Amino acid sequence: MKKITISDLMKWKKAGHKFPTSTAYDASFAQIFENEEMPVLLVGDSLGMVLQGHSDTLPVTLEDIAYHTRCVRAGSPNCLLMADMPFMTLNTPEKACENAAVLMRAGANMVKIEGGRWLVDTVKMLTERAVPVCAHMGLTPQSVNIFGGYKIQGKEDEKAEEILSDALALQGAGAQALVLECIPAELAKRITKALDIPVIGIGAGSDTDGQILVMHDMLGISANYMPKFSKNFLAETGDIKSAVAKYMDDVKNGLFPDEKHTIA
Repeated sequence: MKKITISDLMKWKKAGHKFPTSTAYDASFAQIFENEEMPVLLVGDSLGMVLQGHSDTLPVTLEDIAYHTRCVRAGSPNCLLMADMPFMTLNTPEKACENAAVLMRAGANMVKIEGGRWLVDTVKMLTERAVPVCAHMGLTPQSVNIFGGYKIQGKEDEKAEEILSDALALQGAGAQALVLECIPAELAKRITKALDIPVIGIGAGSDTDGQILVMHDMLGISANYMPKFSKNFLAETGDIKSAVAKYMDDVKNGLFPDEKHTIA
């Protein structure tokens, strides 16, 4: 697989080519993804739930993410590798820069940050200092205690407009990609069309530029529950490599997510 950069994602968005993305946490699975030419991988703080057994992502530390970033980079030298900035590592722009540097040194090509317009100054400072940023809006798991659970975001008109406005503000501050999680498909479509940067959806319908799934959900091995927007590709194909290939093909061909895996 050739080395993937943010420029490739921009080209695919302009050309209307949908691209698949997955979480990864270790070298072995990262190598499987590399062999199947998965272009983008994310070391997500979802590891707190699927690897560590917590009920949310809040206990995950910067050191946890850095460790798993090194593991994934060892297994996939050519993917565009994003790494999550964990809970409370963004409390000031200066602290965000220090923490992001740890992840970039561990092998990340880009950091992913959860939040809206309040992160504008942070995004500016990071990108001015050569740290590419992927924003994450909609259902942001680190805000689970504010939301009162894992709930769909953007259903009300006012909230939908706020998410769109914040997405534009973060793009203007320098964000080079955006993840939209658990928002109505029509809102995700509006945001994807409004932004020049690639938009990656999870539980956000089929009109985003790319899709991402937690690896354990894709393979049907999550310990807790299967989200409505996910699909067990392993059950459909029978082996891991075929499951990864099927997921990638279905995303590229616009077959996943379908209506059954879409939030109205």
